[in-house]
Amino acid sequence: METTTAFSSLYEIVGKMHGDLPWGSVLDAGTGRGSLSWLLGLETRRWTAVTGAQGMADQLRSRFGASLREQDRLVLGNWMDPELLDGERYDTVLADYLVGAIDGFAPYWQDRIFTRLRPLVGRRLYVIGLEPYVPYIPVDTAGRIVCEIGRLRDACLLLAGERPYREYPMDWILRQLRLAGFKPLDTQRFAIRYGERFINSQLDMCDQRLRHLKDRGLALALSEHVARLRERALALAAAEGGLRHGHDHVIAAEPDVPQAEPDPGDPCIAA
Repeated sequence: METTTAFSSLYEIVGKMHGDLPWGSVLDAGTGRGSLSWLLGLETRRWTAVTGAQGMADQLRSRFGASLREQDRLVLGNWMDPELLDGERYDTVLADYLVGAIDGFAPYWQDRIFTRLRPLVGRRLYVIGLEPYVPYIPVDTAGRIVCEIGRLRDACLLLAGERPYREYPMDWILRQLRLAGFKPLDTQRFAIRYGERFINSQLDMCDQRLRHLKDRGLALALSEHVARLRERALALAAAEGGLRHGHDHVIAAEPDVPQAEPDPGDPCIAA
Protein backbone atom coordinates (compact mmCIF):
# COMPACT_ATOMS: atom_id res chain seq x y z
CA MET A 1 0.00 0.00 0.00
CA GLU A 2 1.56 3.26 -1.13
CA THR A 3 0.96 6.24 1.16
CA THR A 4 2.22 9.79 1.01
CA THR A 5 4.45 9.46 3.99
CA ALA A 6 7.67 9.76 1.96
CA PHE A 7 9.11 6.31 1.35
CA SER A 8 12.57 7.78 1.86
CA SER A 9 11.70 8.98 5.35
CA LEU A 10 10.47 5.53 6.43
CA TYR A 11 13.52 3.83 4.98
CA GLU A 12 15.72 6.46 6.63
CA ILE A 13 14.15 5.49 9.96
CA VAL A 14 14.99 1.85 9.25
CA GLY A 15 18.56 2.96 8.57
CA LYS A 16 18.71 4.88 11.85
CA MET A 17 17.31 1.92 13.76
CA HIS A 18 19.94 -0.29 12.13
CA GLY A 19 22.73 1.99 13.30
CA ASP A 20 26.26 0.73 12.71
CA LEU A 21 25.27 -2.89 12.10
CA PRO A 22 26.33 -4.21 8.69
CA TRP A 23 23.40 -5.01 6.41
CA GLY A 24 25.04 -8.26 5.36
CA SER A 25 22.64 -10.53 3.48
CA VAL A 26 19.20 -8.92 3.08
CA LEU A 27 15.74 -10.34 2.37
CA ASP A 28 13.06 -7.99 1.06
CA ALA A 29 10.12 -10.22 1.94
CA GLY A 30 7.47 -8.22 0.07
CA THR A 31 9.31 -6.24 -2.53
CA GLY A 32 8.15 -3.34 -4.67
CA ARG A 33 9.58 -0.38 -6.54
CA GLY A 34 10.18 1.66 -3.39
CA SER A 35 11.85 -0.98 -1.23
CA LEU A 36 13.98 -2.44 -4.02
CA SER A 37 15.19 1.00 -5.09
CA TRP A 38 16.22 1.64 -1.46
CA LEU A 39 17.81 -1.79 -1.13
CA LEU A 40 20.00 -1.21 -4.18
CA GLY A 41 21.56 1.78 -2.39
CA LEU A 42 22.71 -0.26 0.62
CA GLU A 43 26.06 -1.94 1.13
CA THR A 44 24.88 -5.54 1.13
CA ARG A 45 26.72 -8.81 0.67
CA ARG A 46 23.76 -10.20 -1.27
CA TRP A 47 20.01 -9.75 -1.36
CA THR A 48 16.85 -11.65 -2.25
CA ALA A 49 13.59 -9.83 -3.07
CA VAL A 50 10.29 -11.75 -3.05
CA THR A 51 7.00 -10.78 -4.68
CA GLY A 52 3.80 -12.75 -5.06
CA ALA A 53 2.70 -10.91 -8.22
CA GLN A 54 3.98 -11.85 -11.66
CA GLY A 55 3.24 -8.35 -12.93
CA MET A 56 5.35 -6.77 -10.20
CA ALA A 57 8.18 -9.21 -10.84
CA ASP A 58 8.14 -8.28 -14.53
CA GLN A 59 8.15 -4.56 -13.74
CA LEU A 60 11.04 -4.89 -11.30
CA ARG A 61 13.13 -6.99 -13.68
CA SER A 62 12.55 -4.45 -16.44
CA ARG A 63 13.43 -1.50 -14.24
CA PHE A 64 16.21 -2.88 -12.04
CA GLY A 65 17.47 -5.97 -13.82
CA ALA A 66 20.69 -4.31 -14.95
CA SER A 67 21.54 -3.44 -11.32
CA LEU A 68 21.41 -7.03 -10.04
CA ARG A 69 24.73 -8.58 -9.12
CA GLU A 70 25.42 -12.25 -9.72
CA GLN A 71 24.55 -13.07 -6.10
CA ASP A 72 21.26 -11.11 -6.04
CA ARG A 73 17.85 -12.68 -6.74
CA LEU A 74 14.34 -11.53 -7.57
CA VAL A 75 11.97 -14.36 -6.66
CA LEU A 76 8.31 -14.92 -7.51
CA GLY A 77 6.71 -16.88 -4.68
CA ASN A 78 4.05 -17.20 -2.01
CA TRP A 79 4.96 -17.38 1.69
CA MET A 80 2.38 -20.14 2.15
CA ASP A 81 4.76 -22.35 0.16
CA PRO A 82 6.96 -24.11 2.77
CA GLU A 83 9.71 -24.62 0.20
CA LEU A 84 10.11 -20.91 -0.55
CA LEU A 85 13.69 -20.03 0.57
CA ASP A 86 13.71 -23.18 2.68
CA GLY A 87 16.95 -23.49 4.68
CA GLU A 88 18.14 -19.97 3.91
CA ARG A 89 18.91 -17.24 6.43
CA TYR A 90 19.55 -13.52 6.16
CA ASP A 91 21.18 -10.99 8.45
CA THR A 92 18.46 -8.42 7.76
CA VAL A 93 14.84 -8.96 6.72
CA LEU A 94 12.48 -6.19 5.59
CA ALA A 95 8.70 -6.67 5.65
CA ASP A 96 7.57 -3.51 3.84
CA TYR A 97 3.74 -3.26 3.87
CA LEU A 98 3.82 -7.05 3.62
CA VAL A 99 1.20 -7.83 6.27
CA GLY A 100 -1.42 -5.66 4.57
CA ALA A 101 -0.69 -7.11 1.13
CA ILE A 102 -0.84 -10.77 2.18
CA ASP A 103 -4.62 -10.97 1.94
CA GLY A 104 -4.37 -10.76 -1.83
CA PHE A 105 -2.12 -13.81 -2.04
CA ALA A 106 -2.63 -15.82 1.16
CA PRO A 107 -6.03 -14.89 2.63
CA TYR A 108 -6.44 -15.13 6.41
CA TRP A 109 -2.77 -16.04 6.81
CA GLN A 110 -1.44 -12.84 8.36
CA ASP A 111 -1.17 -14.44 11.80
CA ARG A 112 1.35 -16.93 10.38
CA ILE A 113 3.70 -14.63 8.48
CA PHE A 114 6.13 -13.82 11.29
CA THR A 115 6.39 -17.47 12.32
CA ARG A 116 7.10 -18.23 8.66
CA LEU A 117 9.82 -15.56 8.48
CA ARG A 118 11.40 -16.40 11.85
CA PRO A 119 13.88 -19.07 10.60
CA LEU A 120 15.05 -16.69 7.88
CA VAL A 121 16.00 -13.87 10.27
CA GLY A 122 19.57 -14.07 11.47
CA ARG A 123 19.87 -10.72 13.18
CA ARG A 124 17.21 -8.05 12.55
CA LEU A 125 13.65 -7.76 11.21
CA TYR A 126 12.06 -4.45 10.16
CA VAL A 127 8.32 -4.13 9.66
CA ILE A 128 6.77 -1.15 7.85
CA GLY A 129 2.99 -0.96 7.93
CA LEU A 130 -0.09 1.20 7.66
CA GLU A 131 -2.56 1.66 10.49
CA PRO A 132 -6.05 0.55 9.34
CA TYR A 133 -8.32 3.39 8.29
CA VAL A 134 -10.98 2.07 5.90
CA PRO A 135 -13.31 0.53 8.57
CA TYR A 136 -13.50 3.74 10.62
CA ILE A 137 -15.61 6.91 10.38
CA PRO A 138 -13.46 9.97 11.18
CA VAL A 139 -15.08 13.19 12.34
CA ASP A 140 -12.80 15.54 10.38
CA THR A 141 -13.37 16.36 6.71
CA ALA A 142 -9.96 15.18 5.48
CA GLY A 143 -10.26 11.87 7.33
CA ARG A 144 -13.75 11.24 5.98
CA ILE A 145 -12.69 11.79 2.39
CA VAL A 146 -9.60 9.55 2.77
CA CYS A 147 -11.82 6.79 4.14
CA GLU A 148 -14.34 7.38 1.35
CA ILE A 149 -11.56 6.88 -1.20
CA GLY A 150 -10.42 3.69 0.53
CA ARG A 151 -13.90 2.21 0.69
CA LEU A 152 -14.63 3.00 -2.94
CA ARG A 153 -11.29 1.50 -4.00
CA ASP A 154 -11.97 -1.69 -2.04
CA ALA A 155 -15.51 -1.94 -3.41
CA CYS A 156 -14.25 -1.67 -6.99
CA LEU A 157 -11.57 -4.30 -6.34
CA LEU A 158 -14.16 -6.72 -4.93
CA LEU A 159 -16.57 -6.12 -7.81
CA ALA A 160 -13.72 -6.88 -10.21
CA GLY A 161 -13.02 -10.20 -8.46
CA GLU A 162 -9.90 -9.05 -6.60
CA ARG A 163 -9.07 -8.89 -2.91
CA PRO A 164 -8.22 -5.58 -1.21
CA TYR A 165 -5.43 -5.23 1.32
CA ARG A 166 -6.20 -5.87 4.98
CA GLU A 167 -4.10 -3.66 7.25
CA TYR A 168 -3.40 -4.40 10.92
CA PRO A 169 -2.56 -1.96 13.74
CA MET A 170 0.86 -1.74 15.34
CA ASP A 171 -0.26 -3.35 18.61
CA TRP A 172 -1.49 -6.41 16.68
CA ILE A 173 1.85 -6.61 14.86
CA LEU A 174 3.75 -6.43 18.15
CA ARG A 175 1.65 -9.24 19.65
CA GLN A 176 2.26 -11.44 16.63
CA LEU A 177 5.99 -10.73 16.66
CA ARG A 178 6.27 -11.84 20.28
CA LEU A 179 4.20 -14.96 19.63
CA ALA A 180 6.51 -15.81 16.72
CA GLY A 181 9.66 -15.59 18.87
CA PHE A 182 10.78 -12.02 18.18
CA LYS A 183 11.76 -9.32 20.65
CA PRO A 184 10.63 -5.83 19.55
CA LEU A 185 13.43 -3.30 19.92
CA ASP A 186 11.93 -0.03 18.73
CA THR A 187 8.71 1.38 17.28
CA GLN A 188 7.87 4.67 15.61
CA ARG A 189 4.63 6.06 14.16
CA PHE A 190 4.36 8.73 11.49
CA ALA A 191 1.38 10.90 10.60
CA ILE A 192 0.37 10.74 6.93
CA ARG A 193 -0.49 13.63 4.65
CA TYR A 194 -2.13 12.29 1.50
CA GLY A 195 -1.60 14.33 -1.64
CA GLU A 196 -2.53 14.43 -5.29
CA ARG A 197 -0.53 11.30 -6.13
CA PHE A 198 -2.43 9.20 -3.60
CA ILE A 199 -5.83 10.52 -4.67
CA ASN A 200 -5.22 9.92 -8.36
CA SER A 201 -3.53 6.53 -7.94
CA GLN A 202 -6.34 5.14 -5.78
CA LEU A 203 -9.13 6.47 -7.98
CA ASP A 204 -7.32 5.45 -11.16
CA MET A 205 -7.33 1.95 -9.67
CA CYS A 206 -11.12 2.22 -9.40
CA ASP A 207 -11.46 3.27 -13.05
CA GLN A 208 -9.25 0.39 -14.20
CA ARG A 209 -11.32 -2.21 -12.32
CA LEU A 210 -14.63 -0.80 -13.51
CA ARG A 211 -13.68 -1.71 -17.07
CA HIS A 212 -14.10 -5.37 -16.10
CA LEU A 213 -17.64 -5.09 -14.73
CA LYS A 214 -20.23 -6.90 -16.84
CA ASP A 215 -23.00 -4.64 -15.52
CA ARG A 216 -22.16 -1.54 -17.56
CA GLY A 217 -24.92 0.48 -15.95
CA LEU A 218 -23.37 -0.08 -12.55
CA ALA A 219 -19.92 0.64 -13.99
CA LEU A 220 -21.14 3.95 -15.42
CA ALA A 221 -22.73 5.02 -12.13
CA LEU A 222 -19.60 4.15 -10.18
CA SER A 223 -17.38 5.88 -12.75
CA GLU A 224 -19.36 9.08 -12.32
CA HIS A 225 -19.06 8.73 -8.54
CA VAL A 226 -15.28 8.24 -8.89
CA ALA A 227 -15.03 11.46 -10.92
CA ARG A 228 -17.03 13.46 -8.36
CA LEU A 229 -14.98 12.10 -5.48
CA ARG A 230 -11.73 12.87 -7.31
CA GLU A 231 -12.84 16.47 -7.83
CA ARG A 232 -13.78 16.93 -4.16
CA ALA A 233 -10.63 15.25 -2.86
CA LEU A 234 -8.22 17.19 -5.10
CA ALA A 235 -9.91 20.48 -4.20
CA LEU A 236 -9.67 19.79 -0.46
CA ALA A 237 -6.06 18.62 -0.73
CA ALA A 238 -5.14 21.78 -2.64
CA ALA A 239 -6.90 23.99 -0.08
CA GLU A 240 -5.39 22.28 2.98
CA GLY A 241 -1.96 21.31 1.66
CA GLY A 242 -2.86 17.62 1.66
CA LEU A 243 -5.28 15.33 3.45
CA ARG A 244 -3.92 14.71 6.94
CA HIS A 245 -5.15 11.38 8.24
CA GLY A 246 -3.78 8.15 9.70
CA HIS A 247 -0.33 6.80 10.46
CA ASP A 248 2.41 4.56 9.15
CA HIS A 249 4.55 2.58 11.58
CA VAL A 250 8.06 1.16 11.61
CA ILE A 251 9.06 -1.66 13.97
CA ALA A 252 12.52 -3.11 14.63
CA ALA A 253 12.74 -6.60 16.13
CA GLU A 254 15.25 -9.38 16.59
CA PRO A 255 14.95 -13.12 17.34
CA ASP A 256 14.55 -13.75 21.06
CA VAL A 257 17.59 -16.02 20.83
CA PRO A 258 19.77 -14.56 18.05
CA GLN A 259 20.78 -17.17 15.51
CA ALA A 260 24.36 -17.85 14.52
CA GLU A 261 25.97 -15.64 11.91
CA PRO A 262 25.46 -16.98 8.37
CA ASP A 263 28.47 -18.84 7.07
CA PRO A 264 30.17 -16.77 4.32
CA GLY A 265 30.87 -20.09 2.60
CA ASP A 266 27.16 -20.98 2.51
CA PRO A 267 26.23 -21.84 -1.11
CA CYS A 268 23.19 -19.58 -0.76
CA ILE A 269 25.59 -16.68 -0.19
CA ALA A 270 28.07 -17.69 -2.83
CA ALA A 271 25.36 -18.17 -5.44
